[in-house]
Amino acid sequence: MTIHKAKRPARLTTASPDFPNPRAASSAGALFDRRRLLQALAALPLLGLASRKAEAIDIYKTFQTPDAFIAEAFAPGTPPSPTVLDLDAAKQAQISAVFGRPYPQARLRYWKADGRSAWIFDDIGKEGYVPTTCGFVVAGGAIEHARVLIYRESRGEQVAQPSFLQQLIGAKAAGGSLDKKVDNISGATLSVKMMQRMARTALVFDSLTA
Repeated sequence: MTIHKAKRPARLTTASPDFPNPRAASSAGALFDRRRLLQALAALPLLGLASRKAEAIDIYKTFQTPDAFIAEAFAPGTPPSPTVLDLDAAKQAQISAVFGRPYPQARLRYWKADGRSAWIFDDIGKEGYVPTTCGFVVAGGAIEHARVLIYRESRGEQVAQPSFLQQLIGAKAAGGSLDKKVDNISGATLSVKMMQRMARTALVFDSLTA
């Protein structure tokens, strides 16, 4: 006698639009969720980088452009054309004595007319800080005009205030420093020292053009 086995009913597969496979659907949903999670996690470092860039841009404060400073320094006349000061070893030695290090370039541009010279250069409050750009006008061996042009640190910007800069006006060289007392600013001590150092360096620059 021949025994015939009963045929099993055909399994439903995900290929059947009427009867979707719940297990397959759950697996696909989990995969989709994992992909979304990975995409979100990958975006986090980029968002952090964008935030840090925005913060860096925010602390760069331009109080006056270099062109505006030169125009103001020689107003109401027309500013002279810039001249270049070559900084050889002997001049760098004089600069280092007050600047604390050689000037980082071998040439420095300046403007001079009618016994007055204008200088724009950078300095740092502390090693590792971002350079601050300042402008100075020297006349008769004294600081006649001083401006913070671009301040790039997160604190200490009080040195750009006219009430502080006024203390530098009329200052002359006194050894490696100035002959005028400059009041400190709480929380901005390094920036105050930087401004004194830059003013003293501007006096050296002027003396090198005589």
